[in-house]
Amino acid sequence: MEVLSEDHKLIAEAAQGFLKAGHGVEAFRALRDAGDDKNAALRSEIAGMGWMGILLPEAVGGVDFGYRAAGLIAEAMGRNLTISPFLSSAILAATVLRAVGGTALQHWGPRLAEGQVTMALALEEGTKHRPDRIATTLAETASGLRLTGRKGFVVDGGAADRLIVVAKQGGACVLVLVDPAADGVVVTEQIMLDHRNAAAVAFEDVALAQADVLAMGPEAEAALAQALAAGRAVAAAEQLGVAKAAAEQSFDYLRTRKQFGVLIGQFQALQHRAADLYCELAQADSLVAAALNALDAGSDDSELLTRAAKAKLARVGRQATEEGVQMHGGIGMTDAMDLGLFMKRDRALSEFLGDAGYHTNWILRHRGI
Repeated sequence: MEVLSEDHKLIAEAAQGFLKAGHGVEAFRALRDAGDDKNAALRSEIAGMGWMGILLPEAVGGVDFGYRAAGLIAEAMGRNLTISPFLSSAILAATVLRAVGGTALQHWGPRLAEGQVTMALALEEGTKHRPDRIATTLAETASGLRLTGRKGFVVDGGAADRLIVVAKQGGACVLVLVDPAADGVVVTEQIMLDHRNAAAVAFEDVALAQADVLAMGPEAEAALAQALAAGRAVAAAEQLGVAKAAAEQSFDYLRTRKQFGVLIGQFQALQHRAADLYCELAQADSLVAAALNALDAGSDDSELLTRAAKAKLARVGRQATEEGVQMHGGIGMTDAMDLGLFMKRDRALSEFLGDAGYHTNWILRHRGI
């Protein structure tokens, strides 16, 4: 596994310590039971720590620590089941703003970094991740620009101050910034399996100004591709945290649970399963690190590595959570145990920005297999 630099080690330790102390699993349960799926109080705290501006340039109030650092924070969030707009705002939206630059970055970058606003990427239009199938249109009419279409599974869309909407204009990709409170925008909030907020959003002839257009054509395609690659890698890092937390609970249980007067960790079949899971987690850890480092380096391999990391963690996350439930027996899925909560988060992350099959197929096609 990768040896972290001193800076990265400090970030990882600080993130885990901070989140475990006040925003861990017990805090998640309290938010769930209170019906709070947004955790607005945390936004200002993590903004104060620089996390909301982790990718943004210092010139606009960010800290510009890069994707590897962002992945370490996301992993800590996965370990603690922390509810936050980090992935949607600090990663996806920030990557788009960095890519388009100009007035949009100057205006919205400081607000994002300071936690004054959150943003969500409105991309999906079907039940599965298909970024090449966009029917939402931006049309130029006598009265100005008009946006029409529907989006689903807009993660954090129920709480976002702005939506970055992927649309088509004359067959070309276009990214536009939309106020969810604008006339013609209908937001239907949805609570996902893992208790995170999402939304279905309808755009009914929404009037937009030219200033709302972030990018068009090849520039929009490039910005979207960068955002999706970043989202895949950081989502995989969070899922790695989920998998590690589930595995650690299982390993602790094997060390303490007795059956027939013997620790169950002494049973060879369970030892083999635990060893296999440990190795898979180590491989996944290295792959996620490689993907995040490739993004920081601007490597041509970043597209392949981020897709590979996303596909790998979908499989390893499932293995870690299912093994945990099975090793704990019937109590594994009860609400008294945390494993079921980690399993739900794992399943949601597996679908977000493409599942294992989607990215595996892409890799095979581009390898000519």
